[in-house]
Amino acid sequence: QVQLVESGGGLVQAGGSLRLSCVASERTSSTSTLGWFRQYPGKEREFVAAIFRNTGRTYYGDTVKGRFTISRDNAKSTVILQMNSLKPEDTAVYYCALGQRLIMSTIHLPTQYDYWGQGTQVTVSS
Repeated sequence: QVQLVESGGGLVQAGGSLRLSCVASERTSSTSTLGWFRQYPGKEREFVAAIFRNTGRTYYGDTVKGRFTISRDNAKSTVILQMNSLKPEDTAVYYCALGQRLIMSTIHLPTQYDYWGQGTQVTVSS
């Protein structure tokens, strides 16, 4: 059972930056995909970004393109989400997720991921 632990959330003013980290408890396989989702109160989880472990290819949700960057450190089984130009509407709980053998057409679906972190709160003040 892989465990994912997020860190780096907090309170920041609009226009500021935060860096989220997610560490897996064991080495992730070459066919794995690491993703970030966020969830607003009473809403379903929303896709933020994902990265293929083997190729490093990245995908982003439309609302964060150009502002957020996802990266990975395979040796440390870590995925990073660098969030810049933050807006109040980015306020949410952010979750790290791990899936296997994902494909491009479904990479944005939470149901495709097998393991989830506990979440970290990001609050952006106006």
